[in-house]
Amino acid sequence: MAAHFRVGITRDILDSRGEPAFGKDALTILDGMSEIEWEYLPEAVAELTADHAARYDAVYVNMARAPAAAVARADCRLRVVARHGVGYDSVDVPAMTRAGIVVTNTPWPMPRPVATIALTFILALAAKLMLKDRLTRTGRWDERMDHMGMGLTGRTLGVVGAGRIGKELLRMARAFDLRLLAADPFVNGVELGYIGARKVDLPVLLREADFVVTIPLLNDGTRHLMSAPQFALMKPTAYFINVSRGPVVDEPALIEALKAGRIAGAALDVFEREPVDPANPLLAMDNVIVTPHSLCWTDECFHNMATTGLASIVDALSRRVPEFVVNREVLEHPRVRAWLTP
Repeated sequence: MAAHFRVGITRDILDSRGEPAFGKDALTILDGMSEIEWEYLPEAVAELTADHAARYDAVYVNMARAPAAAVARADCRLRVVARHGVGYDSVDVPAMTRAGIVVTNTPWPMPRPVATIALTFILALAAKLMLKDRLTRTGRWDERMDHMGMGLTGRTLGVVGAGRIGKELLRMARAFDLRLLAADPFVNGVELGYIGARKVDLPVLLREADFVVTIPLLNDGTRHLMSAPQFALMKPTAYFINVSRGPVVDEPALIEALKAGRIAGAALDVFEREPVDPANPLLAMDNVIVTPHSLCWTDECFHNMATTGLASIVDALSRRVPEFVVNREVLEHPRVRAWLTP
């Protein structure tokens, strides 16, 4: 790299002490490049602005959005938007592509951590863990006979979205002798068969599964994929789990299904509105487990995400194509071809 590059990291990746949540070791990737000068954005922001795009060559973003307006000015300097995570619905990818900006994400560190939290939810719901915790804490010990759990042997797990994370969950779930179903129009049925899962259409999965786990990317095709008609297909004894993005679920429809007893319960790490409204009825339901879009966050997970994401910035600014480019068509953009070697 002959030029000097500026990299910004959004402050929403810092913990309450002002330290990076992924630890400091990952930052050595940037510190080791004399041509790179990096800093945290001066203040926490909900979304990037045109001023950010004029100041930085690359931005590493956690939750902050990257809208089209951020890259609309003629003084846009930005070359790379690197997402700390696998999802990129917070980035206006078409706008970045039109502006000649490479968008990257961090998919490889995510399958095991997210699959693990989905399995954690399955086990907790099956055993009625949270309810029994409350019985113990509130002196209701003698009520334990009234809350029998659900054994997993021979039960059916249905995974909606069988990408890297979905396949990892299916592999992990085999140890519990669950029947495995997957609904995903893009997945190869033969590949699923090697895992021990059967590819089915979504309605079939919903009718047969005792546990329905949604793990698709959020896009126009998956927004409100789970709504009233879908919940109506589920067994009244079945549980619903969402570890992807909140808008995959029509939340009022889920609330109504739970209130009406059309499904047995739910576990959610994500919500349509985040942070979740304290008045959201889901928070008051005994048969619902809720976590703040962070259950898979571990030191291992965040370190691996950060090293992957920051390495993508170094690769791009070193004129190398990063390993995980979301908008690969941008590589043909004249602006990108002028500085990146395919």
